[in-house]
Amino acid sequence: MDQWYEIRRRVLVQGVSRRQIIRETGLHWKTLKKILKYSEPPGYRRTAPIRKPKIGPYLFHIAQILEQDKAVPKKQRHTIQRIWQRLRTEYGFTGGITIVGEAVRELRAKGKEVFMPLVHRPGEAQADFGQAAVNINGRLRPVSFFVMVLPHSDAFFVMAFPSECTETFLEGHVRAFEFFGAAPRRITYDNTRVCVSKIIGSRERNLTAAFKHLLSHYLFDYHFCLVRRANEKGVVEGIVRFARQNFFVPVPQVRDFDELNRYLRERCRDDLARKLRGKAWTKGQLLAEDHLEMRELPLDPLEACRTESGGANSLSLVRFDTNDYSVPVPYAHHPVLVKGFTDRSFLRC
Repeated sequence: MDQWYEIRRRVLVQGVSRRQIIRETGLHWKTLKKILKYSEPPGYRRTAPIRKPKIGPYLFHIAQILEQDKAVPKKQRHTIQRIWQRLRTEYGFTGGITIVGEAVRELRAKGKEVFMPLVHRPGEAQADFGQAAVNINGRLRPVSFFVMVLPHSDAFFVMAFPSECTETFLEGHVRAFEFFGAAPRRITYDNTRVCVSKIIGSRERNLTAAFKHLLSHYLFDYHFCLVRRANEKGVVEGIVRFARQNFFVPVPQVRDFDELNRYLRERCRDDLARKLRGKAWTKGQLLAEDHLEMRELPLDPLEACRTESGGANSLSLVRFDTNDYSVPVPYAHHPVLVKGFTDRSFLRC
């Protein structure tokens, strides 16, 4: 390697002629040409694929067997031994099992899915819900907690709700944007029904009215994962696990959701002082880089509610989300507009 470097330096930097280098070293001119082309010895390079005269004519049959195996239960798929036996009995193969095994492993490797590391650009976010148990006012009950994370800085926000629904989804976004001090430029989601009314194709989605309202108010871009491809939002999946293991263990003992969410917000704020492994800056310092690419919040936050039109019946009751709400008697048999928030319902007659 020292000679390789010295020859490159003398020819490419000092301008020594190639003839002189050949006279001094005795190298073949093809070897010198290779030294000047590559910064380090490239090693042996094949100019043509390896010929496989023994197994080559049977590779198509092996590939066909492996493809057919995809449609049958795993326990009934071909082993290398069984493939070798079939090649011998059905196609007249005379080689050994070793080269059959090498061919099978090579063909299987070609069919495996490959994942590339994702680049997390500043100003982008991922969002999801998780589930945990909390002792609220002396009673153990399940809760859903909303998580939004900015993968570039790893800053995150967590908020708990009685359930996952349109109202809590919208409220979680409003509170997360307030916590970060800005709205992300793009957010990645799974295919939750709160956002998606219909999946049409691999990436195309019909959006719900509530999600369109959220988009229109904060003007961020959205991205939906492919079906059964949660790895596309792997950061928030990890934060959901982190929050469950660190914020909900031991099980929180609180009076109500207000106390629980004050506790969660404080833990999220404390986490901004933490440094990730391999990072020179704290999450809070990296959050400043996210802010440069995020959108300013509108003057008024979104009214985080689900809106439905209904009608008051003869008993002056309006049905909303399996519950009956009373209205003044004069509004019986009249249309009403119902707005459902996370903590209350509002009726406009």
